[in-house]
Amino acid sequence: MNDILPILLSILAALVVLGGLIPVLMKTRKNITRYPGTRDANDPVLPRGGSTAVEDRPGSVADRTAPDGADLEGLEATEVPDNAAGLEVIPVETPLPVAGRLVRLRERLVRSNNVMGKGLLALLSSDKIDENVWDEVEETLLLADLGTEPTMQLVDALRERVKVLGTRTPEQVKLLLREELIKLVDPTMDRTLNVQRHADRPAVMMVVGVNGVGKTTTVGKLARVLVAEDKDVLLGAADTFRAAAAEQLATWGQRVGVPTVKSDIDGADPASVAYEAVKAGIDQEVDVVMIDTAGRLQNKVGLMDELRKVKRVVEKLAEVDEVLLVLDATTGQNGLNQARVFSEVVNITGIVLTKLDGTAKGGIVVAIQKTLGVPVKLIGLGEGADDLAPFEVEGFVDALLN
Repeated sequence: MNDILPILLSILAALVVLGGLIPVLMKTRKNITRYPGTRDANDPVLPRGGSTAVEDRPGSVADRTAPDGADLEGLEATEVPDNAAGLEVIPVETPLPVAGRLVRLRERLVRSNNVMGKGLLALLSSDKIDENVWDEVEETLLLADLGTEPTMQLVDALRERVKVLGTRTPEQVKLLLREELIKLVDPTMDRTLNVQRHADRPAVMMVVGVNGVGKTTTVGKLARVLVAEDKDVLLGAADTFRAAAAEQLATWGQRVGVPTVKSDIDGADPASVAYEAVKAGIDQEVDVVMIDTAGRLQNKVGLMDELRKVKRVVEKLAEVDEVLLVLDATTGQNGLNQARVFSEVVNITGIVLTKLDGTAKGGIVVAIQKTLGVPVKLIGLGEGADDLAPFEVEGFVDALLN
């Protein structure tokens, strides 16, 4: 009996230790989610044409071949569950054609943003245009968020033309102002979205910006624009920190029949999700992969480094063709600081201005373009699903002066 007692005590001690380890091991394992070995019919990313063919898929990011693989080290493998998992089944919608939404948005802009134009026309149509009038013109432009340098440029040009013209009628003044504003907004800028599929890969777009500007909503609305243009689109939910962001994006995609690559693990590696989205887009030969990223303050160095990493990792598979910075137009000049930093980190190619209705000042379009040398490509003027449209210089100026 004395010989058995030490053995029993040893076994008991081992069980106690093992009992403490098991929960730890289970917890660690729970946080490591990998791709399934095969792709089945429930996978949201199916081959073009809706085929349900089963296809082998590597077990982890590290298994894949990519140039300079060192940059992929440390990426967490991420799961791509059913695109519509946990979502209410809703019918697929047909987005409005782009031409129709442009007309509607222009009408809305006329109603909400013509204070600047009316003020300038009233001032320049005065019987006597003296220094006081020019001071008021300058003040009106600055209050409209045009910025100091563009304001001086416009005032100097108008001064010279009014002086040369001599007598003026309201029609002549409006024509002068229209011509100078169009020059300032710059119709020579290329506002085309780079969404044409390449020979061997899709066009890749990243959408970035600070918290609360409406990036996920913008991605969803832009997906509708592209679907209306008969593009085959795939969404990547790389905003892995905001609660329910992936589900929100998947819902937008579901409404127009667009699949979403996402992870169900809170705080999953955003670079890994973005990488898998592009990989899926290449595998399935889609036209455009759109990657939604988490909002981040421009003065948070760690978060901006993470955004740089997302872009770098994606480029192991495919060049990023378009990086759209979403800005809230109501923030005015404050948005310029955001724009500068984001442009330095990820090389912005275009601006999306949301909330251009209401309290926004139309001059911010000029200020941003002058600051970055990057065009405003899209504008949002409301909360509706189709309230996003390509930016048109002449239509914008005419709305201001109507």
